[in-house]
Amino acid sequence: MTDKIAYSRHDDIVVLRIENPPVNALSQAVRQGLAEGMDRAEAEEGVRAVMIVGEGRAFIAGADITEFGKPPMEPHLPNLCNRIEASPLLVVASMHGVSLGGGLEVALSAHYRIAQPTARVGLPEVHLGLIPGAGGTQRLPRLIGVEPALDAITTGRHIKAPQALEMGIVDRVEEGDPQEVGLAYVRELLDSGAERRPICDMPAPAPIDWDAAYEATLKKGRGQISPAEAVRAVQAGVEKPFEEGMKAERRIFSELMNTDQRQGMIHAFFSERAVSNLPELKGVEPRTLKAIGVIGGGTMGAGIATAALLSGFNVVLIEMKDEAAKAAHDRISGNLQGALKRGKIDQAKFDTLTGEALTVSTDYASLSDVDLVVEAVFEDMDVKKQVFGKLDAVCKPGCVLASNTSYLDVDEIADSTSRPADVIGLHFFSPAHVMKLLEVVVADKTAPDVVATGFALGKALGKISVRAGVCDGFIGNRILATYRTAADHMVLDGASPYKIDAALEKFGFAMGPFAVADLAGLDIGWATRKRKAATRHPEERVPTYIDRLCEQGHFGQKTGQGYYIYEKGKRGGTPNPEITRLIEEEQKERGITPREFTDAEIVRRYMSAMVNEAAKVLEEGIAKRPLDIDMTLLFGYGFPRYWGGPMKWADIQGLPNVLAAIEGFAEKDPWFWKPAPLLVDLVKTNRTFDDLNKEAAK
Repeated sequence: MTDKIAYSRHDDIVVLRIENPPVNALSQAVRQGLAEGMDRAEAEEGVRAVMIVGEGRAFIAGADITEFGKPPMEPHLPNLCNRIEASPLLVVASMHGVSLGGGLEVALSAHYRIAQPTARVGLPEVHLGLIPGAGGTQRLPRLIGVEPALDAITTGRHIKAPQALEMGIVDRVEEGDPQEVGLAYVRELLDSGAERRPICDMPAPAPIDWDAAYEATLKKGRGQISPAEAVRAVQAGVEKPFEEGMKAERRIFSELMNTDQRQGMIHAFFSERAVSNLPELKGVEPRTLKAIGVIGGGTMGAGIATAALLSGFNVVLIEMKDEAAKAAHDRISGNLQGALKRGKIDQAKFDTLTGEALTVSTDYASLSDVDLVVEAVFEDMDVKKQVFGKLDAVCKPGCVLASNTSYLDVDEIADSTSRPADVIGLHFFSPAHVMKLLEVVVADKTAPDVVATGFALGKALGKISVRAGVCDGFIGNRILATYRTAADHMVLDGASPYKIDAALEKFGFAMGPFAVADLAGLDIGWATRKRKAATRHPEERVPTYIDRLCEQGHFGQKTGQGYYIYEKGKRGGTPNPEITRLIEEEQKERGITPREFTDAEIVRRYMSAMVNEAAKVLEEGIAKRPLDIDMTLLFGYGFPRYWGGPMKWADIQGLPNVLAAIEGFAEKDPWFWKPAPLLVDLVKTNRTFDDLNKEAAK
């Protein structure tokens, strides 16, 4: 036996204890040890049952990620699960912590399952672009029925032990030491004469309308194929004998392993874990964080305060007037009321967070003891500087002064204080208590421990934190401005905003760029265009039709009219005919003869513009690694996860193909479509963006 499985005998019960810290991942050594442990238990005289339990934090958290991308090694997990299930002995799994993916599949191959009250189970393979590949799509439906099994498999959600008991995934929930509780349960089963209960021998569940389920799942996944393919695997398990269903599951699993989507989602999985692992922060301790200050109680400030309160920080929020302070408190209370309704907090916690943990004041002196303060005021440099002047005067030495600016120069803000080393940008995305992305914007004079503190705050708030340098828009909004410009150019040349939105939603974006503009508010883009007008390059093509709509007081969803018309009580909008009229007017003024665009061309232009600008951002050091850009677009801008991010998308397409497209577009618009030197160099040297990620990790 391998050293990952401890074998012990307790009268007629053998315990196989998995010891592969930190989370008992299903490495080759664990799989081999379990197989050998089963062999030994069956060979020993007098053994009647085997109990499988995990050491430490979990039963089995899933596959060993260090084996991803390597040739599979025996024993293969499907064979191990079949071997456990076929044992003539009674097999019980005692589960605690998490039992995910292959961990739950091992548990399902046991004949009975007992779990701790805090345990969670799930089959999250769809989040890697796969389906369960060791019988999960075959055993779970037999155990609990098709529809609840499909919900679990196609969402990949974690299921808490009490719900797992109700569903029938586990047979008992009992608190105590997992081994002791498990042994008592096995003894009870043996004493009651309980028989083996292999799920493979259970009858197949009743069928459903498989085609309808497939189409609904595909639509819900916005083009992600693995959840829909899981429907077909479950269908095979219902319609075929168990062994044939297992073969169908394995075939679908293997086909998905070779898809671009699996590549993208594996990349996203690893990048999400690597993004906050910065070489520059090795050995750098963050400053102490207990109390957080927030300047401004609008939507953004209230969201930041809500996120901080929910993460255990005391919050001091500053507003200018008493009425605004009361409105801010009400806004935060409303956010927390949502958390209360969803069961994230109880009434006592709600009362604490809206009471003693939260101070709303009009006096900057109230910030004298906070450890970090985030300003979230109007996006105007003079206003920001006034705020930072006040913070400089009242905040204690060592307090981190952060700006939530989306575009403005953090170096200029820092230089307006007497302590530029304490200044950093923390660009939250609205609503801040919901959106996962946090851009940590590092100015020229920002101290290393202030950078570490920014990342520590992001971790405490449950954010995906990305390091960004200083430029107009940082990583995300700078790239957004460019690919949004590509969309604007296509509109001027003949593609309707609605066709562009539809093509990009089909590609996988949650919303198209024009629907997003309506949601954010058209006045934001209008203000940006006016801000940049004085320094605009003479060759830049900027549409004016949308400014004319803004001049009429129409700013999108909040005014009921933008690219789309929004009616109260109705979800979504309908195309605004006024937009079409204004576009046609501008085309005539510019002498443009509109042409047709295919969906493929729309996606190619949009994505090529995104990748080209991203390569420039990378080359300038605004982003340190391609994966930083991928995570920014994934978590802040609705980029489809199954493509892994724009840089991974480019690698999948082939960088020579992307560069060729950009060079083709440049024939008609050389100023906008100037290829990024880094992209040209990567193609010339036959390298990829992923190669740059690997180089940065060394």
